[in-house]
Amino acid sequence: MYRLRREGMIRFCCLLFACCGLLPGKAQTDNRFEVSKNLDVFNALLKEVEMFYVDSVDVEKSVKRGIDAMLKGLDPYTEYYPEQDMETLTLMTTGEYGGIGSLIRQRNDKGGVMIAEPTEGMPADLAGLKPGDLILAVDTVDVSSATSARVSELLKGVPNTKMVLTIQRPGEKKPRKVEITRKQIVAPQVTYYGVYADSVGYIYLNSFTTKSAQEVKEAFLDLKKNRGIRSLILDLRGNGGGVLEGAVQIVSYFVPKGSEVLSTRGKIKQWDRTYRTSIEPIDTVIPLAILINGGTASAAEIVSGSLQDMDRAVLIGQRSFGKGLVQSTRDLPYGGKLKVTMSKYYIPSGRCIQQIDYSHRNEDGSAVAIPDSLTSVFYTANKRPVRDGGGVRPEFEVEEPKVPTMLYYLAADTVLFDFVTNWTRQHEKIAPVQDFTVSDADFEALKQYAKSKNFTYDRQSEKVLKNLKEVAEFEGYLEEDSTAFKELEAKLTPDLERDFDRFKKEVKRVLAAEIVKRYYYQRGELQENLKDDACLEKAIEVLGDSALYQRTLSAPAEEKKEEAV
Repeated sequence: MYRLRREGMIRFCCLLFACCGLLPGKAQTDNRFEVSKNLDVFNALLKEVEMFYVDSVDVEKSVKRGIDAMLKGLDPYTEYYPEQDMETLTLMTTGEYGGIGSLIRQRNDKGGVMIAEPTEGMPADLAGLKPGDLILAVDTVDVSSATSARVSELLKGVPNTKMVLTIQRPGEKKPRKVEITRKQIVAPQVTYYGVYADSVGYIYLNSFTTKSAQEVKEAFLDLKKNRGIRSLILDLRGNGGGVLEGAVQIVSYFVPKGSEVLSTRGKIKQWDRTYRTSIEPIDTVIPLAILINGGTASAAEIVSGSLQDMDRAVLIGQRSFGKGLVQSTRDLPYGGKLKVTMSKYYIPSGRCIQQIDYSHRNEDGSAVAIPDSLTSVFYTANKRPVRDGGGVRPEFEVEEPKVPTMLYYLAADTVLFDFVTNWTRQHEKIAPVQDFTVSDADFEALKQYAKSKNFTYDRQSEKVLKNLKEVAEFEGYLEEDSTAFKELEAKLTPDLERDFDRFKKEVKRVLAAEIVKRYYYQRGELQENLKDDACLEKAIEVLGDSALYQRTLSAPAEEKKEEAV
């Protein structure tokens, strides 16, 4: 059986090498010879290592490392999924899995894994599990010192199967036993939708799965028919994309049937394809704004970029990520799949927004970004100029607030999480999201709690200063006058009291979002984060000014020609 397994892996590698090709720049006949030659070498090498290497060799793991290394040299999106990892690929495309419906988190101090974010209405939530509950055992398996990956593996399973969790709730002396029935978890992609400024609809879409378009449709129809909206904001910030067909469907809700959304072009010309809307739209005239940022990628860029090219929506925010590559899955032996980049996509103006050129590398092996100077100008339906090669650029750029380094460490550490866990034990309920605020007393309590836990955080500025001092000392400048360095060092040395007060507004926002999430789940967290959101406010302003909206999407005014007198 082992021998068959090993030979199967070798045959699988042969197929994978053949599929990917090794030297695409040569003629096809030369390619075939190079593939055959290199497969012979690889086959012989693997056999020799397995037979004669001094220690035992895990053939499957060794081959997997080789596959991953080979694919890493192509682009980040071409990946191999063996049979045992197919659940991950399924989750990416469908958003579905069998489990309890909760994020879990590894503790960084006491070890073990705890419940972090139960999803509203899912088994973990219905069973009464709360953030901070430490998982001690899954059925009879002790997981008190297990990794989050191991606990996740045990929690997932066939829907409708039961299990018993042993948990330790903060503030309680004795562990609890909780029976949970797994179910098919369908992660909602429309996290929240609502109405702002009386008549502006808002929909936040998290990612693109096979059900994303339907969720957007249902939210839009509810806002339109039951809430009386007269304009719409589609928030795609942080949306990393997903299923391409979902993007085409969403575009089809807002443009006439038969409109071209994108075309794909790759090595195999017979597989090139043009995607057009195939259903009747819901509304082709409602003013539409799309929020984007550097985390908006792939399918999210198809939606925003194609609607921009059709002059159907105003884009607001920051330039998008710039992923113009399309992946497809290919079946492989022994139940595996290859997710491979097969083409680039081009939106209606004819531009490709891919920003990174993975076919050319720097000397250190890093991929090359396409500079703005090498991008080309294309034109929207109304002859507005747009550029390729660097993501989608918004009509109205709104700068995102910078997040202090301290807040990253505060979120990554368990200090903030544990403080809120203790806070919620003392507050049975809170005000509705729109009315909730964090008091100065709560802020001070968090500061003192962080001090009591010896919370520390890294400062890049402190590291840079240290390196500068070493260089200055080596070159003899430090001996002449070290006063400036001492003053700068005093300012850049981490001081918890000072930095908490300096970033009080930012700390209170993070604290408020974490508290709200405990009572109103992920939708509440998003609502809280939308308070004082400059990007959202700009969208409401643009949609509220019909002249500005129409002028933005109209053809540029021709320059008046001056006559010589």
